[in-house]
Amino acid sequence: MAGSGKTTFVQRLAAHLHGQRCPPYVINLDPAVHDLPFPANIDIRDTVKYKEVMKQYGLGPNGGIVTSLNLFATRFDQVMKFIEKRQNASKYVVIDTPGQIEVFTWSASGTIITEALASSFPSVVVYVMDTSRSTNPVTFMSNMLYACSILYKTKLPFIVVMNKTDIIDHSFAVEWMQDFETFQDALNQETSYVSNLTRSMSLVLDEFYSSLKVVGVSAVLGTGLDDFFVQLSKAVDEYEREYRPEYERLRKTLEKAQNKQKREQLEHLWKDMGSMCVQGNTLAGSDDASAMGPSELILTRGTLDEEEERESDTDDIDHEVTEESHEEPAFRNFMQETRMKYQRQSNPNE
Repeated sequence: MAGSGKTTFVQRLAAHLHGQRCPPYVINLDPAVHDLPFPANIDIRDTVKYKEVMKQYGLGPNGGIVTSLNLFATRFDQVMKFIEKRQNASKYVVIDTPGQIEVFTWSASGTIITEALASSFPSVVVYVMDTSRSTNPVTFMSNMLYACSILYKTKLPFIVVMNKTDIIDHSFAVEWMQDFETFQDALNQETSYVSNLTRSMSLVLDEFYSSLKVVGVSAVLGTGLDDFFVQLSKAVDEYEREYRPEYERLRKTLEKAQNKQKREQLEHLWKDMGSMCVQGNTLAGSDDASAMGPSELILTRGTLDEEEERESDTDDIDHEVTEESHEEPAFRNFMQETRMKYQRQSNPNE
């Protein structure tokens, strides 16, 4: 959620891990941020210039962010290699994303980045919401709908971090999630038409609340981080138990489909090469070679020639003697005719 204190939370998270002598690998994916309050190992701003993208493509702020992320996503395989190299040195990889839900969660680049990470590493989605701006039940329900949509879009373990508990405690929100009647009483104080929609939606989200991990945190004071890491470890266990087998199954299915496609392409290639060889051999009058596949023809081409030489009907004929046998009568006839012609010239009276 934009303005909820995500970047400040990432800063506090990185500082906490450094204090625990467990430095994280930090990645910034927000191209529009002016100043980062934490050191980033990979920063999208080093690769893509947000304002230049806006000028070049004639885009607005959100369009510039989406296009910048799309350009960066085309090279995300290199980011994955960097993460793989550092996975032994860094236990945690913290990624700060743009706050607009339509920019990252519902964009193609966001899906590519999320699925690439989730297919290789235990991945957890953290939704940071502003507790101080969620005291209104309608606003709270909007936040929960946002969170629900992100959960079902990413299909990954999910944690809701209620930030800014230094301003107001998050216990009221937890009570609304656990007690339907308390939330309805809060809605009764709302007179707008949206309250009726919110009342209906609260019934739908009961199942969503039952399995949701919620933590109250103050990014400014650093309180609640211990509870956050407890929930994070549970989310990682959930990934290993429920999500990783599914990703492994999808990976195997994809590999089978790719192997099947390769086999079909190879079979088509063999058929095409075989038909070309058959046509060539038919023109040459070779019936035996046409029954072979292209690879057999290639591998036995020299052998066939040698066998043809050995099995030829004229192998036991001495070609030199044969040529001499044809040359001798012709030479004798030539000599006789020449001798007779010379005798007639020397004895004209005869």
